[in-house]
Amino acid sequence: MSRLFSLRSLLLPKLRALQCPSSRPLTLSVESRSSSKQHSQPKQAAGGYTIVDHVYDAVVVGAGGSGLRAAYGLSHAGFKTAVITKLFPTRSHTIAAQGGINAALGNMEEDQWQWHAYDTVKGSDWLGDQDAIAYMCEEAPQAVIELENIGMPFSRTKDGKIYQRAFGGQSLKFGKGGQAHRCCAVADRTGHSLLHTLYGQSLRHDTDFFVEYFALDFLMKGDRCVGVIALNLEDGTIHRFRSNNTVVATGGYGRTYFSCTSAHTCTGDGTAMLSRAGLSNQDLEFVQFHPTGIYGAGCLITEGCRGEGGFLINANGERFMERYAPNAKDLASRDVVSRAITIEIREGRGCGPEKDHVFLQLHHLPAEQLHKRLPGISETARVFAGVDVTKDPIPVLPTVHYNMGGVPTNYRGQVVQHRNGRDVIVPGLYACGEGASASVHGANRLGANSLLDIVVFGRACALTIADLHKPGEKFPDLDQSCSGDASVANVDTLRHANGSTPTAVLRTQMQKTMQAHAAVFRDGPTLQQGVKLIDDCFRAQKDLKVHDRGLIWNSDLVETLELQNLMLNAVQTLYSAEARKESRGAHAREDFKDRVDEYDYSKPLQGQAMRKDHWRKHTLSITDQYTGKTTLTYRPVIDRTLDKDKFDTLPPMLRKY
Repeated sequence: MSRLFSLRSLLLPKLRALQCPSSRPLTLSVESRSSSKQHSQPKQAAGGYTIVDHVYDAVVVGAGGSGLRAAYGLSHAGFKTAVITKLFPTRSHTIAAQGGINAALGNMEEDQWQWHAYDTVKGSDWLGDQDAIAYMCEEAPQAVIELENIGMPFSRTKDGKIYQRAFGGQSLKFGKGGQAHRCCAVADRTGHSLLHTLYGQSLRHDTDFFVEYFALDFLMKGDRCVGVIALNLEDGTIHRFRSNNTVVATGGYGRTYFSCTSAHTCTGDGTAMLSRAGLSNQDLEFVQFHPTGIYGAGCLITEGCRGEGGFLINANGERFMERYAPNAKDLASRDVVSRAITIEIREGRGCGPEKDHVFLQLHHLPAEQLHKRLPGISETARVFAGVDVTKDPIPVLPTVHYNMGGVPTNYRGQVVQHRNGRDVIVPGLYACGEGASASVHGANRLGANSLLDIVVFGRACALTIADLHKPGEKFPDLDQSCSGDASVANVDTLRHANGSTPTAVLRTQMQKTMQAHAAVFRDGPTLQQGVKLIDDCFRAQKDLKVHDRGLIWNSDLVETLELQNLMLNAVQTLYSAEARKESRGAHAREDFKDRVDEYDYSKPLQGQAMRKDHWRKHTLSITDQYTGKTTLTYRPVIDRTLDKDKFDTLPPMLRKY
């Protein structure tokens, strides 16, 4: 008791001193900070904010799987590296990944990375960049072995090899050899294990973590990124991280939707920061609905359930996927399964009193197998659905799960922009993970390629930086153009916002707009109405009301900053979806049901003229942060591979499972 009292006596005066002053306008004080120190005492300026400056060889924004893999690789290579994260690293959303990580190890049957690449190109509905796909699939076995060597405790076969399960969209011998067992798993807690393993390695190699710091914006000097500006949530100080190399690893923006499997922290911070920097995002219209979210709760039920032998049934007890995907059945690609479930419900074959979901059946599997391979799912189903999976099926419904689009990069992790008909690298800026678009997923991601994506391209960012730079290089100076003043002014404006609309109310309005107007099936009138409604939501930000005026743990302010980020992502998603007049991958339009390629690949190509109005191209979108005006341009898909002798270009064909 006495110790608690003494701590309060010490802390309360400091807390009071840091409270927001009533006087304005905004003033700033700046304190230099050595990168060799973990902490230093900030200097408080009366009447304003305190800015603390840091200098690092590399700065990683985000501490999920991709951010930690990049940080570990950079620190291991000798770069003084800082990780900025708005929550503790092991609470990042990577921890929710269940099923596994794809790699053609061949532990269960013969396998080749070229077969994996074929499945990934096909899964992307030929919108994936084939140089990046070939790179990812070829590097996959080495990336997984590296994880094993640094301590990731994979499940094992009887002879001690890494256990690999079946997963959706994975085949052998270029689709002609049956189902592949390619997904390396740690029971059904693979993401949890990956995150803890990489966090431990990052600490081991002396990475500096700035935990509970909210990244506000990139510091851009001309067309070059020279760092990041962030808000310390603990005390309200502003921190500028100056660096030659900035890695964006902020994850997706699932929380633009009302029902999703994403954590509440998945607010598209990196893609919004890119838009505010005047740079384009890529392919935001492609939003994956996971076929099996728990009905009513939205919690993820891994595809690994079907990989272990589970299957979907409708109200008649029919294994309906046999009608939609005669070969792959329940292990067809996710977009195919989600649409099949939606059609079953629409046509009156849904389960339950409202006929508004289907069942995932597992109770035919041995209890020992469920306990060994799916322990987390068994617990999740019991807690969130009240179901004993050894006796009853799980009620499931397609739920927003993943964003295929993001910050456009090449296969080395460098952020690119398409200008004057060619890709131009943005100096100093890299991206990886769900917040990036390499683009290995194209219009649809295959299950278990996400953990592979974050590991391979987090690693690629570190390797590219180590190849192009050396630790201790001279750092660019900050001038007025990259001081971060606009970011601080935005924080100050939001903190004193005195409109009539609470942040939570506008956020719900945005989420319900997205849920209703950018769903599994889309059409022109619905999308056009969605564009109008999301524009209304964007304009309504001017009427926001923030109740907490303080600087210390101001969750009201942080949620408003996150709403700004979500809104930029939501606007670009709806505008991009409305403009794309075709169906491809996760983007399924009922008024344009066919994929529109440059040629009709169902017929011989000889004699065909190339269609100029085709849609086998990437959407590039940018939104003005002040007016909401959204501009769309397009970028060609990269069909060439890195080495045609190893894996040649795979021309488009009809996509069937």
